[in-house]
Amino acid sequence: MIARTIMLLASLAGCTALDPYATFPRAARPGEDAALTRVAICYNTFVSSLDQVEAAAQQECAADTVATYSSTDWYLLNCPLLLPARATYMCAPKK
Repeated sequence: MIARTIMLLASLAGCTALDPYATFPRAARPGEDAALTRVAICYNTFVSSLDQVEAAAQQECAADTVATYSSTDWYLLNCPLLLPARATYMCAPKK
């Protein structure tokens, strides 16, 4: 049993299973511009750097916008157990 667990973890460490990926963003909070597009990224805080998360968010935003960090939550409603953090970004127009 322990050997299987170790093999599973080792196989996950070598593949893209722990790479950040897009998910459903949270709703706009009071005081935030509800008209801005929001994107969210699931990630593992121990495996992914904040630069990787921001780059994934930027890829989800339109080309003429900038991914601006808004918040992070760990509710596990939209992200799996191995990628428990959900960072929400707003796609703000470039200045």
